[in-house]
Amino acid sequence: MQHDVLIIGSGAAGLTAALSLARHCRVLVLAKGDISGGSTAWAQGGIAAVLEEGDSFDNHIDDTMVAGAGLNSRETVEFVVENAPAAIQHLVDLGVPFNRNGGGGDHADDLHLTREGGHSHRRIVHVDDATGWAVQQALERAALANPNITLMPDMVAIDLIADRHCASPTGDKRIWGCYALNRATGHVEALTARATLLASGGAGRTYLFSTAPRGATGDGIAMAWRAGARVSNMEFMQFHPTCLYNLEVKNFLITEAVRGEGGHLLIPETGYRFMGDFDPRLELAPRDVVARAIDHEIKRLGLDYVHLDISHQPADFVKGHFPTIYDKLLGLGIDITRDPIPVVPAQHYTCGGVLIDLQGRTDLPGLYAAGEVSQSGLHGANRLASNSLLECFVFGDAAATDIIEHWDELGPPPAILPWDESRVTDSDEEVVVQYNWREIRRFMWDYVGIVRTTKRLERARHRIELLRSEVEEYYGNFRVTPDLVELRNLIEVADLIVRCALERKESRGLHFNSDFPDTLPVAVDTVLVP
Repeated sequence: MQHDVLIIGSGAAGLTAALSLARHCRVLVLAKGDISGGSTAWAQGGIAAVLEEGDSFDNHIDDTMVAGAGLNSRETVEFVVENAPAAIQHLVDLGVPFNRNGGGGDHADDLHLTREGGHSHRRIVHVDDATGWAVQQALERAALANPNITLMPDMVAIDLIADRHCASPTGDKRIWGCYALNRATGHVEALTARATLLASGGAGRTYLFSTAPRGATGDGIAMAWRAGARVSNMEFMQFHPTCLYNLEVKNFLITEAVRGEGGHLLIPETGYRFMGDFDPRLELAPRDVVARAIDHEIKRLGLDYVHLDISHQPADFVKGHFPTIYDKLLGLGIDITRDPIPVVPAQHYTCGGVLIDLQGRTDLPGLYAAGEVSQSGLHGANRLASNSLLECFVFGDAAATDIIEHWDELGPPPAILPWDESRVTDSDEEVVVQYNWREIRRFMWDYVGIVRTTKRLERARHRIELLRSEVEEYYGNFRVTPDLVELRNLIEVADLIVRCALERKESRGLHFNSDFPDTLPVAVDTVLVP
């Protein structure tokens, strides 16, 4: 099946690019599961942009650079920040019902702005505490209404189509689409296109505790690496400080804005507000500082969790600002207008990824990337709150623009070999896949978590080597399944994370190694070359 452009991923980055491209060509958007199943729909917080009087691009740029511990590319940060107000206005035009101050009108100058950790001003536009869902629905409505966009759910991308898959290989590094497993038919299809955009999200499910959706298994990063693209800064895994601690409810995030609107972090037994022991910014310190502080107190005191308490604020204020969290926790017996919330850190965002330039181009001609799958230089060693959705809009649009500008150079795809499964059989040992999946997530949490040591990292690398040989043998002998595809990718991204972490002989931002506690004077990206 051939389309002009193939987009792998149906969240903010993928649909933004699709809507831009659809003015010029036919676009196929793949989703691994449901079209709304990616990380975008889960985003509670909001989108950062300079809209308040007294704020400036320079302030937003400086806040981003400070949070990123100096590792950011200033050129990238400037590019994204300066394009943020236009991205917000585009979302307003699409009908995203952002909270407003009550002045009327449909422009960005009346939007209600909240503040989050690491920001020097109020600059977060939001839809209550469920911004991502509102954005996802608006983008989907626009995509569904566009005759040049085809949305295809339940398609599991397996590998990119490279020169070696061509009927007549030429020896160049062009990418021509991907092979994808159709869940409905069980067959693998070759989907070809002039250009391919990876918008497949991050690798959060490499870890035992994560706020990421079930499908965040680093597929795009793993596929790009196997195809020959460089990958960068995978050691910088952001751990969100405040994920709900509840043994029945997994992965429910308590948004940064709870702390932005006055929430306190407390020791459960004593009610002691401990953030003052770690940082003068208290609960509004950047996420890596807050996550390490909570991790330190949990380990020091043998706790299961700490408390996040906003009950000192008026009840109507709390319900009005956080209706989703209020309703969800009330159903679990916690009234956040009166009770503290038990929270623990959890993996939240992949700051590293496939290396791209300001046009979203990877090392491989015909292959672009945008959003969490990429390493654009925006986040550096730690992502500033609410810069992630912003990156999706800016780079989704930038990639689309570049594809159109180079349309004739990209050219139509050649004849591609069909997927070969003549030498494989159906698996009768699916339990092996599930066991290895659980093992990876457990040792990555224990050995490659918030605080690391070289010894733990080397243990993780040894386990990865053993598991890789098992998985490759399994992959070579049995027909692919969605779980097997994800397991193969999890092994790949776990290896990339550990290799990057071992290469960095310092502690910076999200990467803290007890054997190298100091920060080196010069910030340098970790770049892995296939």
